[in-house]
Amino acid sequence: MAAIVSAKLLEWYDAHARDLPWRARPGAPAPDPYRVWLSEVMLQQTTVAAVKPYFDAFTTRWPTVEDLAAAPEEDVMAAWAGLGYYSRARNLVKAARAVAVLGAFPDTEEGLRELPGLGAYTAAAVAAIAFGRRAVVVDANVERVVARLFAIREPLPSARKAIRTCADTITPEERAGDFAQAMMDLGSSICTSRDPKCLLCPLANECKGRAEGDPSLLPAKAPKKAKPLRKGTAFWIENDGAVWLVTREGQGMLGGMRALPDDGWSARGDGDEVAPLIGEWEAAGVVRHTFTHFALELSVRRYAGAQPPIGTGEWWPLDRLEDAGLPTLFAKAARLATA
Repeated sequence: MAAIVSAKLLEWYDAHARDLPWRARPGAPAPDPYRVWLSEVMLQQTTVAAVKPYFDAFTTRWPTVEDLAAAPEEDVMAAWAGLGYYSRARNLVKAARAVAVLGAFPDTEEGLRELPGLGAYTAAAVAAIAFGRRAVVVDANVERVVARLFAIREPLPSARKAIRTCADTITPEERAGDFAQAMMDLGSSICTSRDPKCLLCPLANECKGRAEGDPSLLPAKAPKKAKPLRKGTAFWIENDGAVWLVTREGQGMLGGMRALPDDGWSARGDGDEVAPLIGEWEAAGVVRHTFTHFALELSVRRYAGAQPPIGTGEWWPLDRLEDAGLPTLFAKAARLATA
């Protein structure tokens, strides 16, 4: 079965591979490891459509890993704003600087795992796609394909060990990078989470999930737990065409990002409503945002007095607010405050 699956899938990929800015076409020389690594970091829990403009902006501004390594971290964080999961951006800078010291990307999974922020998946993907190493590359799309192909009915996340074992059995020695990308493409375009297009699938005859019934039921997932709700307050302080911004602590929620002052909701759960200035505040409304582990209701208050802020921060021109690189939560709050 393994040889049949890999042969059929690679034949399908040669005809149907997605044209993506970080990829090489089937049969072409391997892409630059920098572009593979950057795309894989950006694509973690993010869609291809969302990543494309960020990838283009990053590779235009920092075309090599050495350029990225030399960039100030605050510039990278600002350019990342809106992609979410900001620890990825901090690790991106750390890893780029580590590669610059090494002189090149390591070309094995083991070596890549030594770089900051590179977990098992990213290291395997870069090793296979950029360096042609045989590596078992399993993302959410591959999980779905393999769970259906082998009819693995154990629910996620406990099924991941069995899925990886089965994925290993069908990963070929040759063209491992193309095979990994073919599995990703199959999962994103054919073996989709809802309404899989089995009649178009090159692996339909080998698929045990299809043979046993409804493959859309796989992979099974454990019931989701309800996310807790936190509440907090952000403060909009405006003066002479500028707004007061702070830089959040380097570690923790949205660390290292420019933001509006707030009441500490991210550190303590619910905020304590302590305003940064004594004076009149008016309610501007509430923004809602969902993080990985909780949901947030953030009240936005505007300052109506003349007292200057106390503490570390900067006045940022309102007509250049988009250049501040506010994370999505605070960009929502800014839009609400200026509506």
